[in-house]
Amino acid sequence: MDFSNFLLMRQEIFLLAIILVLIIAEMFMPRKKKGSIVHLSIFLFGIHTVAGFLGIHESSMFGGMFRTNGLIHFFKNLLDVGVLIILLQSADWLQEKIVPQDNVAEYLILLFSSLLGLYFMISAGDFLMFYLGLELSSLPIAALAAYETAKRKSSEAGIKFILSAALASGISLFGISLLYATSGSIYFDDLLVLITSSRLSILGMILFFAGLAFKISLVPFHFWTADVYEGAPIGIASYLSVISKGAAAFILLILLFTILKPLMHVWENIVYGIAIATMFIGNLFALRQKNMKRFLAFSSIAQAGFILLGLIVGNQLGMATVIYFVLVYVFSNLAAFGVVQAISLRTGKEHMNDYEGLYRTNPNLSLVLMLGLFSLAGIPPLAGFFGKFFLFTAAASEGYYLLVFLAVVNVTISLYYYLLVVRAMFLRKSDRPIPFFKNGIYMRLGLIIAVLGILILGFYGPLYDYIYELSGSFNY
Repeated sequence: MDFSNFLLMRQEIFLLAIILVLIIAEMFMPRKKKGSIVHLSIFLFGIHTVAGFLGIHESSMFGGMFRTNGLIHFFKNLLDVGVLIILLQSADWLQEKIVPQDNVAEYLILLFSSLLGLYFMISAGDFLMFYLGLELSSLPIAALAAYETAKRKSSEAGIKFILSAALASGISLFGISLLYATSGSIYFDDLLVLITSSRLSILGMILFFAGLAFKISLVPFHFWTADVYEGAPIGIASYLSVISKGAAAFILLILLFTILKPLMHVWENIVYGIAIATMFIGNLFALRQKNMKRFLAFSSIAQAGFILLGLIVGNQLGMATVIYFVLVYVFSNLAAFGVVQAISLRTGKEHMNDYEGLYRTNPNLSLVLMLGLFSLAGIPPLAGFFGKFFLFTAAASEGYYLLVFLAVVNVTISLYYYLLVVRAMFLRKSDRPIPFFKNGIYMRLGLIIAVLGILILGFYGPLYDYIYELSGSFNY
């Protein structure tokens, strides 16, 4: 192994370097200048994000524990873009709420550590690396969910998340041990040929699936989601909704399509039932929500159900549609969460009724939120329409017509509750509307990137073809 091999891990190494720089800055920077750490982190992570788009070749390290290829590298870049948007949208909140408490560096270190864990998880070549990445990505989030220590709901969110995550992690680890017991190996390449359809393997697969279903918020592993989203800082809620969920869906996608492909006759039925339950429960509970964070929490649960339409297909088309949908979902959901965060920071209001008359006082924010919600609903010509269309096409190509029909029914339901927010902003009047306010440069930049992503992905078709080509790097 020479130095060139370590360039395969350049994203992990650069992110670790950023974490070390933040630790040094926290140690030596005067307290009066701690606000500069926010600017420093955004600058360094921006460089990291841009550098990530440099090409990389397919290879592996450490005896196959760590692997990378074009698709894995592309998905890491997607996570980087999402985290950069979250940093930009959270910058004002960090400056006003966290810097005075003198713990802004700790917040950023925990956030980047969680992202580093996601890197290792999706690049894992065996279950040991996967599990280490899973734990590294989950534990910092428990601290971040409880970061607003003055709020009781924030502490509650941290406790609920760590208890739920510990249970899910234990279940997943037990499933991994059963798969190892039946195959004699934890390496994915070995499992491709060693795994069998024995009852012990099926039980191990079910338990492993349950552990990842927690991170994706699939029914019935979703109970933590709304409470944690409501209590956590909005930036962390958006991180859980987009980055953590997207990475978990990606690794589950790879493992089901490759090493667990011999058990497809079992897991396709499980995925079929969970997809229906997740879509309906997520959408029906979203109808009842008035708090915007809980509203978006159940919306994200429903979106996870749509992801399963591509996952159940089990081939290159299914993988490409899922990754494209996650790409669209990142920009759409962050546009919605960004507006909610901007309003919450300036006014403290998070209730849907507080948004009545918002268009008259803050038309730009209203338009951004409308675009984000319409994209989540799948209204053409926004990117969300094509994301759902490709998922439905992939499922229909394998004969899952009933599932596609039920998904269309759920799209109709979701359109109704998304329109409730649009109606409040554009058609309702309020005696005390949210007053006009001007966002900081970072927040505006974050919202602009999210909106551009929604619009460009809706009109730029070759990107899907590129993702489809990258998806061919896996053996199905």
